[in-house]
Amino acid sequence: MKMPISKSQSGFSLVELLIASAIGLIAIMAMTQLFDMGMNATFTVTQRAETQEEMRAGMELMTKDISLAGAGLPSGGLQMASGSSTLVACNQTGICYVPGDAYPLSATGVKNYMYGILPGFGNGVQSNAVIPAAPAATNDSITSIYCDYNFPLTNFSFTFPNTTSATVGPATTITAGLPTNILAPGGLNVGDLLLISVSTPGNGTGSQGTSSAQTATAVAEITGLPNSSTIDFANSDALNFNQTGANSLASAITTLGSNLGSGNTVNICRLYAVTYFLQVPPAGGTVQSPRLMRQVNGLTAVPVADGIINLQFSYDVISSTNGLMNANLSNPIAAGDSPALIQKVNIWMMGESLLQKGKKSQSMYLATSVSTGNMSFCNSYSSSGTVCQ
Repeated sequence: MKMPISKSQSGFSLVELLIASAIGLIAIMAMTQLFDMGMNATFTVTQRAETQEEMRAGMELMTKDISLAGAGLPSGGLQMASGSSTLVACNQTGICYVPGDAYPLSATGVKNYMYGILPGFGNGVQSNAVIPAAPAATNDSITSIYCDYNFPLTNFSFTFPNTTSATVGPATTITAGLPTNILAPGGLNVGDLLLISVSTPGNGTGSQGTSSAQTATAVAEITGLPNSSTIDFANSDALNFNQTGANSLASAITTLGSNLGSGNTVNICRLYAVTYFLQVPPAGGTVQSPRLMRQVNGLTAVPVADGIINLQFSYDVISSTNGLMNANLSNPIAAGDSPALIQKVNIWMMGESLLQKGKKSQSMYLATSVSTGNMSFCNSYSSSGTVCQ
């Protein structure tokens, strides 16, 4: 009888197991690192895309408002009431959003002068708040002023029974598609500004046999809309437009008489005084990142884009003294140039992505230039030198 012979089977030694485990761990760690790199790359691309989207949205809206600057305003600007400072970028509750909140001087030193563009060098952050992530550069604001033709007031007739209110009636001919009610959607609001021009033809009583036409122009702030046929312009309005003084509404109406008879023409448009600035939301809110704000007339400012940490403007301006172009002026008023002669606005915006999951933020900038086609035109080829009108 043969006895069965058992054969021993060799297994993995401890060293082999340790080597195999180490190789496996290295492979797993490499795969994990590649996965983490892929997730970080995806996160970075997403951050950059979101920041670019915010910046482009703000830039497009800003360039639209700036391109319309000066539309409907008298050439060279408009002197307003000469009493207390007339305010810009303030709402009905008394909040003023930019540190330099008064209309500037004219070239002749007359204060409260309305240009199509109001440069706001160095006053671009509400309450002078500090933006730590911003570069060591100033933040600017800008105000663009133009007539609103999307809600035309030519479809209505206006009379002034006194110097603090207007009566609104329908035009003689109602134009199809135009609003028939000043309180219709998109219509007038308390805090809106109206540009009022009252003109009368010559009456033939002048020293030369005929007298030239008179024109009185003023800007008034709406303080009340009790119904669709009455607009109030009470004194002590939030922006100080309705105060007594030269070229105030009261003076404009008094100049030609409150009874605007036949032959006189009243032209009214709603002005948009649009200011762009940066705001740092208070701590504890749902939004912590600095953001670009847009404020119109005497209304409350609204956010336009999040994550905007720096906003700068420079201007290409025709010099009123030598007729040459002064390019890239950051503060044309301080340089002695008139904002009425701004020909182009250069915009530089810097954005920062929002922090998420402890990741580092991404910063980038966007720049563009906008021609101001509605500002004063300057003819540099005139035989008498540069002529601006």
